[in-house]
Amino acid sequence: MGQPGLNRRQLLAGIGGLTVAGSLGFAALGTGADALASSASSRVRYWNLFSGGDGANMIAMLDAFRKANPSIDVKDSTLQWGNPFYTKLAMAAAGNRAPELGVMHMGRVAGFSPGRLLDPWDEALLARYGVRKEDYNPALWNRGVIDGKLYALPLDIHVQLCFYRKDVLKKADLLGDDGRMIPVGSTTEWFDILKKAKAVQKKGLQTIGLWTQDQNFQWWFFVAFYTQLGGTWFNDAKTEVTFDADKATQVLEFLRQHVADGYVIPGAPTGEQFINGAPFTWEGNWSVPVFSGAKLDYGATPLPPVFGKQATHAESHSFVLPHQANRGGTTNEDAHQLAAYVVKHALQWAAGGHIPAYTPTLSTAAYKKLTPQNEYASAMDHQATEPKVWFAGSTGVLAQDLGPVAVSSTMGSAKPAAAAATMKSHLTKLLASKNPMDGKTAAQGGASA
Repeated sequence: MGQPGLNRRQLLAGIGGLTVAGSLGFAALGTGADALASSASSRVRYWNLFSGGDGANMIAMLDAFRKANPSIDVKDSTLQWGNPFYTKLAMAAAGNRAPELGVMHMGRVAGFSPGRLLDPWDEALLARYGVRKEDYNPALWNRGVIDGKLYALPLDIHVQLCFYRKDVLKKADLLGDDGRMIPVGSTTEWFDILKKAKAVQKKGLQTIGLWTQDQNFQWWFFVAFYTQLGGTWFNDAKTEVTFDADKATQVLEFLRQHVADGYVIPGAPTGEQFINGAPFTWEGNWSVPVFSGAKLDYGATPLPPVFGKQATHAESHSFVLPHQANRGGTTNEDAHQLAAYVVKHALQWAAGGHIPAYTPTLSTAAYKKLTPQNEYASAMDHQATEPKVWFAGSTGVLAQDLGPVAVSSTMGSAKPAAAAATMKSHLTKLLASKNPMDGKTAAQGGASA
């Protein structure tokens, strides 16, 4: 497949703006030279960024794989989430010291120089282990396709949700006959629901947790509602900004109204408030184990379609093949087998709140019994994702640039129209900027499905 087009020194120079200095931990790159497990004949080194409950669930799945496949020694390493992880993975691939298997957020794949720092998946080999394109939501599968080749194999989607307290909503007559929150189809209906919930909630609590001061959450919420309005970002060639400032203003005004009308206490601990009785909170699906562990009577639905079209922000944990100059043979086959196994046995993963990407799992009786997961599984069919450009994705440049702008509007330090104009200006600059991984602009990167 050939060597990648940049070495570790060049890579360090190119990504100096990312928070990497002093914390790279080169020892973590490793060589895999330690002895194989006693019964194993080959090894798969696997890097991930899963900690907490996700980490425990991943370890359980890996242990199940080890038990079923004793001839494969899985050496898993959990590295620091965010840019430190991506930096180490890029340097390992550039220095030909990459593990056989890794994990990435799908939104970061287009910026990771596919073909140079990532190797494509062998779809025929995946099919041999029971994973095919037909087993996936087409939009999700195609997010991992760059220049006609699959570079990311989705494990899940994780989405932003509207969590609600059933005990509070019952008092406000806001539950349907099915015991779930009544449907919402407009901003007027949504604020009417908040008004009714506020009238019966405990004193001293906010009505909804909205992470008003967090740039990531505010950005994720913005992406969801901007998508509901049919907003676009760039033309297909990635040469022109098509961002609609008027639609963006509508979204920012909507988010701001929650604070202006007194439904939010800025800075309040959203999770604690919800556990203590606040009617609503908007959180990622990873909060499911927390709220279920607190034994709350609650439900969770995709973000309300207040602008008429269903769309909730979604990202995806995906398996990738970090570049190896001599990728192939038994270890490469084992990496495919391991990834396919985890994808197909993701019921354990679903317990952490994530929606399994392997759609046959969603139709199993065991998954259908999971609550509240079975209430929001439909989010798979209306994902609101960031544009497919090098500067997008979890903890990416796009969120770092536009997230604080969304916060300024929600908190009232900037007018929504002015914030929308600032967003468009940032997008124009980003579109013309070059990916530090390969020195190409979005238009030059070939990131098209």
